[in-house]
Amino acid sequence: MTTLTNTTANTQTSAHGAGHLSSKISALGELAPKYSIVLILLWIGAMKFSAYEAGAIEGLVLSSPLTSWLYSIFTVQGAANFIGSVEIATAVAILLGAVNRRLAIIGAVAAILTFATTLSFLLTAPGWEASLGGFPALSVLPGQFLLKDAVLLAVSISLLGKALSSE
Repeated sequence: MTTLTNTTANTQTSAHGAGHLSSKISALGELAPKYSIVLILLWIGAMKFSAYEAGAIEGLVLSSPLTSWLYSIFTVQGAANFIGSVEIATAVAILLGAVNRRLAIIGAVAAILTFATTLSFLLTAPGWEASLGGFPALSVLPGQFLLKDAVLLAVSISLLGKALSSE
């Protein structure tokens, strides 16, 4: 009888421990996407201020009707600086959204626009691998590089939903 009682107690303790671990992981899962997007936007935004990155994005920016107009206003570096500034401001808005609902909404909308724009480059930049027969085979750059933005767009949409539902 003692063995049965100990087994029941161990099972309950184990279930409680698993539930506690589950709630900790779920809490981390709620925070991780938000802070991952902040890190990504800060990092790629800061990189835009380098000549290396300004040159690297030039072809993508030029190929898109959504962004090519930037070069009629800015130099290559100026356009990259502008894009980087928007990305950094977006990250800061998302970060400060924890204390200000309006900033959370603005940051999420800006992130949605950012990642929707970069995903649109799949349609405007040469991203299909001809040696594999073209569509749907994506080249490494820019095709596969840009495809990850689908997840970033989805997280941004989720952030907007949370910001809109918070009071």
